[in-house]
Amino acid sequence: MTQTFTTPPADRKPKVRSPRDHLVVRALRTVQADGVAVYTFFLPGADLLKVAEISRVHRDADGGGLRGFQRREIRDHVRSITTFLDSGHSVLFPNAVLLAITPRATFARSRGEKPAGEVRAAEAGTLYLPRPTREDAPKSAWVIDGQQRCLALAQARNCALPVPVVAFASEDLALHRQQFILVNKAKPLSSRLIDELLPEVSGDLPRDLAPRRVPSALCDRLNTDPDSPFHGIVRRPSDPGIGGPGRPPASAGVVIDSALLTVIRASIASPLGALAPYKGVGGRPTDAEGMYRILLAFWSAVRDTFPDAWGLPPGRSRLMHSAGLQAMGCLMDRIMARAGGATDPRRFAREALGRVAPHCHWTEGHWAEIGRGWDEIQNVSRDVRALSDHLARLDHQATFARAVA
Repeated sequence: MTQTFTTPPADRKPKVRSPRDHLVVRALRTVQADGVAVYTFFLPGADLLKVAEISRVHRDADGGGLRGFQRREIRDHVRSITTFLDSGHSVLFPNAVLLAITPRATFARSRGEKPAGEVRAAEAGTLYLPRPTREDAPKSAWVIDGQQRCLALAQARNCALPVPVVAFASEDLALHRQQFILVNKAKPLSSRLIDELLPEVSGDLPRDLAPRRVPSALCDRLNTDPDSPFHGIVRRPSDPGIGGPGRPPASAGVVIDSALLTVIRASIASPLGALAPYKGVGGRPTDAEGMYRILLAFWSAVRDTFPDAWGLPPGRSRLMHSAGLQAMGCLMDRIMARAGGATDPRRFAREALGRVAPHCHWTEGHWAEIGRGWDEIQNVSRDVRALSDHLARLDHQATFARAVA
């Protein structure tokens, strides 16, 4: 089959070609997507982090916008690669590092006669990558895949080892995150990190990832919205940790995001879930705003009903434990399904929860009906099911008694 080659953008030669200003490499260039230039070349391993940054995932100091996308350094992994590189044996290191490079990088096409029968999939030439002019100046590339290798290569004694690089020209952070997720999807990348990054990705995603974007966006909004009962207490992979200089106070991050995501996904997936009516069907898009209103109303009512159990670490309150959140998520589906005609859903939920509250033991006491002490409830299917069924029975009995009265 004959391959076609899209003509790349016109060459832009740099004004200055001094090695002090540019890293100069021989490269192949092609074009993919909507005119995105893609390059392949080799660099000495020690030069990778001279031009490329590792953009770690983190939040702004005020807990707001998400920055970066890379997971933290895995020191044991880096150390093992460095040991391999410095082993003294003949080293084969063909694994390409994937970079995103600034469109300010320039490419000068090679001149000369083309060989007969050439398959025009790429063009050869010289790539000029800008070097940072100061130590604190931004670099011209970002590591998308291969950060552990880059760190190991920077530490290795064998600093001249040529490493294959594939790079695409883009400064679009959303595109960087999309490619990072796609490259790492089949690797042991934290599912929680993928979930946190998904709302920040605007491009198309594989079929198994796309449905995860809305629940993660809702989880993120619950954590960042000042009006949300979960504001500032959801623990996500971008959190630097609890305690220590510049880290969140001990009261922060008491709810793990995976527990909240489980609640949201279950409600969307169940035909009787409170969020299911807002799910996109056919040509109708998902109403994420409608889902958020339900979540905000119910969980605000939960906080109002159980103020002494809200916001505490799971070890002190099983309401904030994964098992408690999932059980209350099932109760949300029951209560909010009846709140359709209510003018004030939050008040409706608060009244319904108030009838159940006297029988709950989130911080002390004993769940006699299921034979568990308050702190014996664990995040295992048996306990979650038993607690969910018990709360459902309490709600049913209270609702039936009210209807009879």
